Amino acid sequence: MGDYPGDRSSSDSPTYRDSTRIVEEKGIGLGEAADAYGDLRSAEEYGYVTRGLKSRHIQFIALGGTIGTGLFLGIGRAFTQAGPLSLFLGYSFTGVAVYAMMMSLGEMATWLPLPGAIPQFCTRYVDGAMGFAVGWNNWYQSSITLCAEISAASLIIQYWNGAQDIDVAAWISLLIVLVIALNTFAVSVYGEAEFIFASIKIITIVGLIIFAIIIDLGGGPTQDRLGFRYWNDPGAMKAYKGTGSAGRFLGFFSVLANATFSYGGVEFVAVAAGEAKDPRRNMPKAIRRVFWRILFFYVLGSLAIGVLIPYNEPLLLGAIEDGAPGGAVSPWVIAIYRAGVPVLPSIINAVILTSASSSANAHLYIGSRYLYALAQCGEAPHFLLKCSKRGVPYFCVVITASLTLLTYMSCSSGAEEVFQWFQDIVAVSTLLTWMSISIAYIRFHAALKAQGIDRSTLVFRSPFQPYTAYFSLGFFSIIVLFSGFYAFDPFDGHGFVTAYVGIPIYLALYAFWRIYKGTKFVKAHEADIQSGKAALDAADAHWPPRVARNWIERVWFWIA
Repeated sequence: MGDYPGDRSSSDSPTYRDSTRIVEEKGIGLGEAADAYGDLRSAEEYGYVTRGLKSRHIQFIALGGTIGTGLFLGIGRAFTQAGPLSLFLGYSFTGVAVYAMMMSLGEMATWLPLPGAIPQFCTRYVDGAMGFAVGWNNWYQSSITLCAEISAASLIIQYWNGAQDIDVAAWISLLIVLVIALNTFAVSVYGEAEFIFASIKIITIVGLIIFAIIIDLGGGPTQDRLGFRYWNDPGAMKAYKGTGSAGRFLGFFSVLANATFSYGGVEFVAVAAGEAKDPRRNMPKAIRRVFWRILFFYVLGSLAIGVLIPYNEPLLLGAIEDGAPGGAVSPWVIAIYRAGVPVLPSIINAVILTSASSSANAHLYIGSRYLYALAQCGEAPHFLLKCSKRGVPYFCVVITASLTLLTYMSCSSGAEEVFQWFQDIVAVSTLLTWMSISIAYIRFHAALKAQGIDRSTLVFRSPFQPYTAYFSLGFFSIIVLFSGFYAFDPFDGHGFVTAYVGIPIYLALYAFWRIYKGTKFVKAHEADIQSGKAALDAADAHWPPRVARNWIERVWFWIA
């Protein structure tokens, strides 16, 4: 087999003319594979992922693909700790940093829309050890989050009468079979599933925000006009781990960490770029859509919760303290109960179930593609590159899916605590991934300059660079360093591990590969910003233009 792209310079790749010829004669998939692996024989032996994700798949993955239980359930804990204004500001500030990071990632993913994307960018532009660390860290994170979402979904099902009499292991088994099936046949099947799941979530969140406006203005059954009543009593900002201004600031800061985990997965759209049709046209649009996802879903959603219920709502506090399953800990469900609308809680629980299932589906897909990207960079075994005729890296899917067996640990109360520790280990990895993306972009920006590539020629160019990347890197670094402040006074060993154990795991992975392979920091003028690009450039001419035939199609093309 030819060398991995992570082990060779761009000069070892097939020439631009060779890549164009292979694309013309053998198709886009083999052309990209030959360019990535370095020779046609390896491409034919191992196969390659296919570009089966349509524009609407990519756009809806960007808008709502990885929204899981965090936005519906996890946000409640942050609300009770900090109050409505702190919740709103925390989600807004974090949203700005997340959007800055996504603009950086979007520029790299449009230049080279590669499978797995993030580990490959870190390997090419920064250091092979960083690519190894972020890739395996993200694979582990995705695998464990997959288990957590399946476990959450199996508990949510028990909200309905009758389901409680069925062993939770049966529901877990059913959900595992479902997500594996959606990821086995073809990437287009995964795309269709995510399109449907995301549509349900988008419609629901828009409906909930409209519901909040109606109830707030007195249009509910009780005709009680709420306004910003709860911002005055019990108050807009709640003190946390302290009193006065210091306590209110710590309450606000606690929201930043919670918001980060709710935004987790927003970067997955770039990971899917390697299997997107016409990525140079569809990816810029998808990245820009992230802004609306942040504004409407998270920022307006956090504002809506703050006007519907007080942060000292007994039902919400009791549900969180008791660890109640399903929508019982959702501030949305509690707000609906308070408004006196009896049918909506069941609907919202069904949507939360859909969100958990969708998130599990997404994490199996993403985890398998991270593993595939590691294999492409020479940081995982060769056999993981093998793809089916439909372009599915089935060894990667099977290995990632095998970790779903850990979900059965949540069936017994004794093992539940152990399972919670598994989840705690990956909690900080989202922040470390976003920091790695920002660092990769800073080096990518330097590589473009060192190699004489004018950024004005790029298909997608993010603004205010590289300062945008420096801003996101600084913001996430602060949260990583201080997110465990609550564990020090008094010292809480479990809380300390929850907040910080991901850092030594990441550093251990980095140090292992750096020592084992003797990798070094990539110099800007030596960074591989070309391998794989020739075939992608050649493929651009083969994507058919989208021409709207009427106003309905114009509207639909604008949406998707």
